[in-house]
Amino acid sequence: MSAIFTITLKNCAFFAHHGVFPEEGVLGQRFYVDAEFDVDAGEAAAQDRLEGTVHYGIAFEVIEGIVTGSRVMLVEALSLAIAKALLERFPEILRTRITVRKPSAPIAGILDYVQVSVEQFR
Repeated sequence: MSAIFTITLKNCAFFAHHGVFPEEGVLGQRFYVDAEFDVDAGEAAAQDRLEGTVHYGIAFEVIEGIVTGSRVMLVEALSLAIAKALLERFPEILRTRITVRKPSAPIAGILDYVQVSVEQFR
């Protein structure tokens, strides 16, 4: 039985030190991540078992490890690293869309956040 399910982890919050400017590396800031992935989990759902789908607690840990790990300059690089890590860890994922929000972007203006999204396919 084949069925595509979309699993979403919304607004995962992490403190990290990404950014182009030196002060971002020193001070750090909060980043918010949305992770959406499509999984062919019809068999897992029909049999009510975890095997064959994505354990979203582990997915959260994968995201956390990337965001709080090595510093990157670009939010684009961070988004792509998360997408690739999830695809590598979970062969069940067919497509992933990662969105990273940076509310304290060093911009001389008023805004809620800067946001970058990337979509990757198996």
